[in-house]
Amino acid sequence: MDSNNILQKMESLKLEGMYNLYKNMAESSQHSSLTNEELLTLLINAEWDSRENRRIERATKLAKFRYNAAIENIKYEDDRGLDKSLIMRLSDCSFIMQAKNILITGLTGTGKSYIASAIGHQACFNGYKVAYFNAQKLFAKLKNSKADGTYYNLISKITRQDLLIIDDFGLHILDDIDRLALLEIMEDRYGIKSTLVSSQLPVKVWFDIIGESTIADSILDRLVNGSFRIEIKSKKSLRE
Repeated sequence: MDSNNILQKMESLKLEGMYNLYKNMAESSQHSSLTNEELLTLLINAEWDSRENRRIERATKLAKFRYNAAIENIKYEDDRGLDKSLIMRLSDCSFIMQAKNILITGLTGTGKSYIASAIGHQACFNGYKVAYFNAQKLFAKLKNSKADGTYYNLISKITRQDLLIIDDFGLHILDDIDRLALLEIMEDRYGIKSTLVSSQLPVKVWFDIIGESTIADSILDRLVNGSFRIEIKSKKSLRE
């Protein structure tokens, strides 16, 4: 079978990684010096890498991260007070297997959203399903879904995510609809899935943000207990 025939069949079978590698090798006659086993190994590895890259690309696109962030690009200046060893431990995503939550707090512009996005990107890389929401937009989306009858479909979709990221929590006080929706989400995910919440406000004031003491206790009990805490101490904005 000649090279063109092989390439046509690879293309027909949508073996993109194999196709691209074999095409380059055929053009340079590089494959002629390889044993069958060596050639097959290279082709399989190329296809594997190609599919993995496409999977990660799809996962990150679906997650809708705020930043194209990476763990290795997080800055650890002394005034930020970041625990590098903790962040590196979190980067292996074992916290997701343990269904543990992460809470990130710090002033505006100190890099909370970037760290949240970086952890989310790492989770996608490791094969987990991730959804990223700005808190205010999430609650608006939940309200709209109640109006158009898609509320439980949305709740189900959120529940299925291995890692749910809620960014900028606490910029407005929750109303009855917000707090009941958040309670439902936390009840469905508790002990099964992981949630990451970032906020300008310290965790100790989240009770007042949620409102209604019984519901606030239930939400915070599921969100805070056993969670990992990342507190950014810097008062200087990274945007300056």
